[in-house]
Parts: sequence; C-alpha cells; structure tokens
Amino acid sequence: MSTVLIVVLIVIGALAIIAIGMYNSLIRLKNRVDEAWSDIDVQLKRRYDLIPNLIETVKGYASHEKETFEKVTRARTEAMSAQKSGDAKAQAQAENMLSSTLKSIFALSENYPDLKANTNFLELQRELSDTENKIQASRRFYNGNVRDFNIKLEIFPTNIIGNMLGFKSRDYFEIADERERSNVKVKF
Repeated sequence: MSTVLIVVLIVIGALAIIAIGMYNSLIRLKNRVDEAWSDIDVQLKRRYDLIPNLIETVKGYASHEKETFEKVTRARTEAMSAQKSGDAKAQAQAENMLSSTLKSIFALSENYPDLKANTNFLELQRELSDTENKIQASRRFYNGNVRDFNIKLEIFPTNIIGNMLGFKSRDYFEIADERERSNVKVKF
C-alpha cells in the first residue's frame, strides 16, 4: 500500500513541477511581449513629439496647405488615442493612417525648395526617418515575441494550463496596407 502511495505522490509531484514550468514559461513570454510593446510605445511617443515641430516648420513655408496640416494633426490625435486603448490592431490601423499622412508633408517639400534647404526641416526629417526605422525594429521585436507567446499558448499541453489560467493570445502589430510597407522616402 505504501508503494502505491509513493508512486501516486511522485506522479502528482512530477505533474505539479511540469505545470509550474509551463506557467513560468508563459509568464516569461508574456513579460517579453509587454516589454516589446513598451519599446513600441517609446518610439511612437518620440514620433508624436516630432510631428508638431515638423508641422510648424513646414507651415512657415507652405501656410496655404492648411488641409494637409489638419489631416496630419487629426491622424496624430487618433494615433495617440489608439495608443491609450492598448488594442494592438486599433493602434496599428491608426499608426498606418499617420504614416500615410506624414508622407503628404514630405511631398509638400518637393514644391518648396527653400523648405527642402531649411536646416530645421532637414533635421526633423532625419529624426523622423530614424524614428520610423526604430518603430519598424520595435514592431519586429514585438511581433517575434507575440509569435513565441502565441505558439506556446497553442501547443499541447501548455494550451491547457494557459486556458485554465486565463492567458489570451496577443495580436500582431501589423501594417495593413501593402503600400505602407515601404519606408517614408526623403528626397533632397
């Protein structure tokens, strides 16, 4: 009788250790996803801070392009609101719209040679381009962590533990429009 009890206790102990290991790996991956999302937030904040300066610089040369400035400002506001929601899909959509409207600001510079030569504009353009590159790198890092987390949640037997403990898969931070997959082109 005591041998059966020992075997049962060993099996229960082994199952508990396995469940704890699965739980810890899910927590580790969840935290990596959260960290990666935080990296995206930092870069998007930097982008949001650069946009008003860019608009003010361009306004000095192209004050009659009011509609373009309003579109960019509106897209920035919507992106900032989406950021607060915590919904990756909504934020990706808003960011895609913002990227699209920012391209219109850079297109304006083609019509204003003095603007293209303005040091402030060139510096803001360089910083925004650098920020866009960092956003792309942060997206890749985030999406890689989301992939790993979602795979862990889908494979057996971790999916059982994950579902029991309320872990939910995460959405990728994707670019919806194929045209948005290209970098912002900066021409001088």
